Amino acid sequence: MKRLILATRNTYKITELRSILSDAGLDVELVGADAYPEVPDVKETGVTFAENALLKAHALARATGHPAVADDSGLCVDVLGGAPGIFSARWSGRHGDDRANLELLLAQLADVPDEHRAAHFACAAALALPDGTERVVTGRLPGTLRRDPVGGGGFGYDPILQPDGETRTCAELTPEEKNAISHRGKAFRALAPVVRDLLG
Repeated sequence: MKRLILATRNTYKITELRSILSDAGLDVELVGADAYPEVPDVKETGVTFAENALLKAHALARATGHPAVADDSGLCVDVLGGAPGIFSARWSGRHGDDRANLELLLAQLADVPDEHRAAHFACAAALALPDGTERVVTGRLPGTLRRDPVGGGGFGYDPILQPDGETRTCAELTPEEKNAISHRGKAFRALAPVVRDLLG
């Protein structure tokens, strides 16, 4: 069985990708970065989601000698030219402060009329092999930004993005509903045939 490493310590992401690969009939052993505690986290110095995902995947593949997958994602707002984008997790200046990030974004968009509040979650997922081979796939979840946060589920900007065709925000969806349409779910599902092609 081929070992595949996912560049995350988030058990939810590992479970999600493991399930997608299993559904695709792929016989791989998926482990997270925790299986290699001696490998340091990689700085996300790229200027796109794809660059950041590739940086992490290549670093892990080189350090472990195993194929590695990494993803990078964020919220892209049309009227902000795609921002916060790769800066989504640190939009307020503090990495991972979901509430501050969300409040700052809502304040910046306060005067933007409803018809111009289109946005999407974007995800790039990269697969890198120890020999330098690489592939990148992407996924998007388009929607509209609410003026106030609604819902207690999810994280990040989930309480303000209402997916197209929905009356609820991402934070109001069940985990199953969200996985079915999420940007990361779409990217991971697009990655399954790539894993099959490269790992056999």
